[in-house]
Amino acid sequence: MVRKPNVARVGVAMAMHCLGPRALSWAAARAPRLVLGIETSCDDTAAAVVGEAGTVLGEALHSQKETHLKAGGIIPPVAQRLHREHLDRVVQEALDNSGVPLNELTAIATTIKPGLALSLQVGLEYSLKLIEQCKKPFIPVHHMEAHALTIRMLQSVEFPFLVLLISGGHSLLAVARGVDDFLLLGQTLDEAPGDTLDKVARRLSLKNHPACCTMSGGEAIEYLARTGNRLHVEIREPMSHHIDCDFSFSGLRNQANLIIAKKEKEEGIQDGQLLSCVNDIAAAVQHTVAVHLAKRTHRAILFCKKEDFLPQSNPALVVSGGVASNDYIIKILQIVTEANGFSLKCPPPKLCTDNGIMIAWNGIERLRAGIGILHNPKAIRYEPKAPLGINLSEQVRRAALKVPYLKLKI
Repeated sequence: MVRKPNVARVGVAMAMHCLGPRALSWAAARAPRLVLGIETSCDDTAAAVVGEAGTVLGEALHSQKETHLKAGGIIPPVAQRLHREHLDRVVQEALDNSGVPLNELTAIATTIKPGLALSLQVGLEYSLKLIEQCKKPFIPVHHMEAHALTIRMLQSVEFPFLVLLISGGHSLLAVARGVDDFLLLGQTLDEAPGDTLDKVARRLSLKNHPACCTMSGGEAIEYLARTGNRLHVEIREPMSHHIDCDFSFSGLRNQANLIIAKKEKEEGIQDGQLLSCVNDIAAAVQHTVAVHLAKRTHRAILFCKKEDFLPQSNPALVVSGGVASNDYIIKILQIVTEANGFSLKCPPPKLCTDNGIMIAWNGIERLRAGIGILHNPKAIRYEPKAPLGINLSEQVRRAALKVPYLKLKI
């Protein structure tokens, strides 16, 4: 467990106590709010200390990527074991880097939903023990809410705004009206785009590609797509006849699998060998994912305009989550935002993937708003599946808005 505060710091706290409640209230009013954020929702063990102004005082992260690459995918019990092995060290490292002892934290914020059950369990159990040790308030965090609000730590982005969250586990479009106030316009009906890219990369045996052996599946697809010709491989866009903002990626992946199987037969290659057209397939898959995301986002923009959900002056689309690190996808989305008078805002890649900083910042946001701060969190439970906001997807479907043609090509 994390070390106790140093003697010098404790001495100051004791002195303040001796001066009485008036001095304590003055100190509380003057002290900046500092939050420790803990993230274990999937396969990254992360922690960070963030100040009220958005200053990252200290952070640490242990990535399980190498382990899961060798296994061919995330194995939940393995992820849980690695979280347990590394979480205490990661938290201590973040605190040490920040120079902030436990007793000077304002609160501890931890991802409790959604995510892998076994991974969420580790973070919550650890946090509850830490809270018992340091007697600080607990702020439970919705992982997707944290992704959505990260941009507000970096730029002045006022509510409301449209947000597209795309990762290995999630894909959704929502209007962010407040810290915990979201209108869900659409979400994936099957798998997430990051999961699709990873699975196609695995089917292409990209871990055996000399340039991609240390990359995640999505990174490898993006890398190879740069030198591929998407026009050499035909993949149909998913859900083209569905006039809503929902996503579907499993059919796209099935198309890719059939194409790969056909090409393998034509080239007579064995399992684990690389196709000669691997770059073209990567380019086609990436482009189809990007276009699918762009067209659903375009419809969401039209729906927001129809319902007057966003300001007429300088409306914003925020894109976050691990897949937002893909430059090609962001450039395709920019075509849509520029055509509709929207600004596109995206955190840097480091803050698009899972991290402790966004969890700590969500804690700061909730402290400011006075929302979801628990002083007795013993009854709190982790939630592997958790919706975000009020679901308006049926209302979007009834609106039946047709998306005008845009040349989605870069």
